This record gives sequence, C-alpha cells and structure tokens, in this order.
Amino acid sequence: MATANAGPEAAAAGHRFDFDVIVVGAGIMGSCTAHAAASRGARVLLLERFDLLHHLGSSHGESRTIRDAYPKAQYPPMVRLARRLWAEAEAESGYSVLTPAPQLSMGPRTSASLLAAIRSAGAEEADLTRRWGGAFRVPDGWVTAVSEHGGGVLNATKAVAMFQALAVKKGAVVRDKTEVVGVRKAPEEDGGGVVVATSAGAEFHGAKCVVTVGAWASKLVRSIAGLELPIQPLHTTVLYWRIKAGRERDLAAESGFPTFSSYGDPHVYGTPSLELPGLIKINYDGGPPCDPDSRDWAHGGGGVAERVARWIDEFLPDHVDTAGGPVSRVSCMYSMTPDKDFVIDFLGGEFGNDVVVGAGFSGHGFKMAPAVGRILAEMAIYGEERTATEAGVELGSFRINRFEGNPLGNAKN
Repeated sequence: MATANAGPEAAAAGHRFDFDVIVVGAGIMGSCTAHAAASRGARVLLLERFDLLHHLGSSHGESRTIRDAYPKAQYPPMVRLARRLWAEAEAESGYSVLTPAPQLSMGPRTSASLLAAIRSAGAEEADLTRRWGGAFRVPDGWVTAVSEHGGGVLNATKAVAMFQALAVKKGAVVRDKTEVVGVRKAPEEDGGGVVVATSAGAEFHGAKCVVTVGAWASKLVRSIAGLELPIQPLHTTVLYWRIKAGRERDLAAESGFPTFSSYGDPHVYGTPSLELPGLIKINYDGGPPCDPDSRDWAHGGGGVAERVARWIDEFLPDHVDTAGGPVSRVSCMYSMTPDKDFVIDFLGGEFGNDVVVGAGFSGHGFKMAPAVGRILAEMAIYGEERTATEAGVELGSFRINRFEGNPLGNAKN
C-alpha cells in the first residue's frame, strides 16, 4: 500500500490541501468510499486504526447476505444499485466475491414486516415440502416465499480487500495502525477544510473528511463535535453448525440452497453451506450491548447459541446437528440506531458540509456498501448525492436530525 507522505508534493503542485478526501475507517464502508472518491479523480487518504482486514469490527468474516426483501421502501433501490456496483467492482478487479443464491423469507402470516419484505422482492409463495431435500419444517400459519434472483452470499473480508486494492489502483493512499483522535476545522487563512489528527501526533489537511468507523462512530463524533449519536454497538456471535451426515449436498450453495430469514421469535437468519465444508451458518439477529474497546470475548454473545439451537431443532431437525452446540463461533458487532436505519449525513454545525458521517448500519448495511460508499464520496466531493438521486434512493430517513429529542431506545423499530 502507498504511504501518506503527500503533504510536500501537494504543496509543490499548488494544492491547498494534502488530500481532497480523508476517509477515517477502512472497513467495507470506508474502503468503498475511498474507491468511489478516487474513481472520481479525488486525492484520497484512507486511514485505519487497526491492521487492515482486522477482525475487531463489523467487516470481517467469510459471508454476508445480499437480498432486496426489505419491509422498508428506502432499501430495495439501494440494494439494486449496490448489486450493480458489486458486479462492476468484480469485473474491474478480477475478484469473485458474490455467490448467487435464492432468498427464502418465512414467518407468521400476521407479520406485516414479512409481507412487506415479500412484496418488495417480488417473491412468490412456495411449498417447501420438496425443495432442498425437504430440509425446512415450518409451523402452521406461516408463509414461505422465495425470490429466485438477486440474492446471494458475499465474501466479506475478500470484498474489503477488493475495494482497498481498487482504491489504491486509482491512486488512493492507505495507512493502517493510524488512530484518528480528532478532526477540526482548519483556519480560512490556511485554506479552510479540515485537519485530521492522529494519536501519534500526525496531522493531515484535507478539503473534506468522511467518518466511517463503525462501532466507534458515537465515540469519535462525540469527541469531534460534542454530538451524541444514538448508535449502540452490540456484540454478536456468528455461529456455524454441523450438517448431519448425508445431508451436506442438500444445504450447499452449489445445490441452490437459499439464504433465509425467519421473522418469528427469535429472528434467525442463515446462509447456505459454502465457506466451511460440512458446516452451515445460522445466527440470531442481534446480541447484547457492548463497548467496542472492552468487549467480553469469551461470553459477550450471551445465550444466543441456545436460542438458535432450539430454532434449528424445530425448523431443520433432519439436516443440522445441534448436539454439543455450534462447531465454530466468531465475534462480530452491530452498530444499532433506535430505528435500525442508517446514518448518512453531513455532520453540520461548525463543520457544515466538510465532514460526512456514514454510521449506524444496524447489522444490515454490508450488502449496500458500494452504494453507500458512492453516496458518501459524492456528498464529500460535490456536496450532493447524485447517484442516489438517479437510482431513486431516498436518503431522508438517514439524516442525523431525526434523533433530536429522541434518546436511544425510544424509537419504534
């Protein structure tokens, strides 16, 4: 990766700033933002507090789902835009990060969220008795609907690496093990813009800054602007379960087994067997609150494995073995807003449009990262969301001001 020694070169070239856009946080959102900004000719610096491709945040691991079965209308257009951008990035890089799969949505017929998600995806109700080896057993009164196109599984860590490589190819500078501790307005006599300060004492002068630090967003925004963003990190646990002998092919991605979401209690989701032969990922959608700087790595996930095991015993009893619990557990984090909607906005205040925040992706943002990255980059460079407007993506529900007078936890999901 290139290093960030651009100050003297920028000055010699007559630039007012070291960089046009400084992106703080090199997870999937920051890496997509850096790529999108560099692709538009901006001089980009991407800073990461930890090692690149670390496992301490929300962008690591082998799989994330992509689907457009959403109960909220603002998300399907963003998923469709993201799907196009995933394909473009794969073509540009030569990487393969997306494995197509059907999407199965199921839950009580009385669930308004489920029915809205089914409509948004154009999914069709399906009899699961003969599909996928008869793996699923569904309670009476439940609806099951399958969307045959548009779903799939993303290789998370590989996707982050892909966008970082593409960003560097476009001229971006990437520096890891660089903790940002402050962002301040630069004096107008010095050209304006922002100054990004690190824990090691280094400072970078940029025209604009984009903050994409995941579970650390509330802490950093508070230190920068004194603003309380109601984003609560959750400690989540990714669970892999052993497939019963002789059933491995039934649940494999290559056999067309779906990604799935169960809208009952508990809310469980899963992906086809793909990254670990003989195992399948089935998880609970949530986890206990945590501090990203002091997580309980041994017991932080709470009792979610037991809840998921009971679900498996009811819904996939002949195909997945729960004896002894999950074979593998991987820690991750969600960054939850009260309404589970994203934060995509200018920071405002003294920073005006010079600092853009992308945060609070609430456990469902990864699939949309290329779209989010392009939107954040365009906000920083142009002061407006051009691609979002063209794609019919409505950003009004992602504004910071929706939280005013609304303490964490008081909003209805």
